[in-house]
Amino acid sequence: RMRLKYLKDYKKAEYTIMFMNGTLNTHLKEIQETAQTKLEQIINKLKEKSDLTEDIKNTDMLYWVGTTNSIKAQAEEIVLNELIYV
Repeated sequence: RMRLKYLKDYKKAEYTIMFMNGTLNTHLKEIQETAQTKLEQIINKLKEKSDLTEDIKNTDMLYWVGTTNSIKAQAEEIVLNELIYV
């Protein structure tokens, strides 16, 4: 939906061309699948680089949750900038 809104608001010509050609839904589905895959890959890479372990999860749950949420937010921002808003 974010890609669709972006196309409608900022890339009207591309949106219209894809809509008229019947390729809009295919494009949106492809972007969704790519974004989901890339998001998972980035989250896994960031978790590997961080100091999160199961011991931290068991001993300091708030730190673990905060770090996990931060990693997810970073990954989402990267995906938005690289796939959605281009």
